[in-house]
Amino acid sequence: MNQEQVLSLISKNVNEHTEKKGNLTYLSWAWAWAEALKADPDASYKIEMFGDKCFMDINGTAMVFVTVTMFGKPMTCQLPVMDFRNKAIQLPDAFAVNTAIMRCMTKALALHGLGLYIYSGDDLPEGESDLDVGMMTDHLAAIDAASTLEELKDVYSTAYTACAGDKGWQKKVIDAKEKRKGALK
Repeated sequence: MNQEQVLSLISKNVNEHTEKKGNLTYLSWAWAWAEALKADPDASYKIEMFGDKCFMDINGTAMVFVTVTMFGKPMTCQLPVMDFRNKAIQLPDAFAVNTAIMRCMTKALALHGLGLYIYSGDDLPEGESDLDVGMMTDHLAAIDAASTLEELKDVYSTAYTACAGDKGWQKKVIDAKEKRKGALK
């Protein structure tokens, strides 16, 4: 997966293909999968199995796992099987499990960039920000490449300043810093 492919998916506005349910926004899985295939005709997804079940049983509730491969890079997401209140369902039926699988597949597509901003609570994709997406992606890469805590502190400070108050990018920079900090300790 190269930077151009990632930027193309990250900057795509998916708002016309979402639906609000309660305080959450859902992206149409069918539309998202069609967009994935347009971007990478070899894209695939795999529902992870646990013995003969397509979910992991956790004290009578269920967690589904889906791996989406795009541009040769697999990304796995998990999602609990939930009711309309977003609470885990005890002993879920097949319909609830299937719904969770398709939502999880869409979430895994977001790991590749498509609709990623939905999961950070933003209303618009990064491409509609005034910030240069390529520059910000470079800042995130510098954070990920930091080899010492001192270097991490420096590149984080530069990246955070570059966010210019953009809450979506600030969250991404903070998350990247915390992840790298954990890896360096």
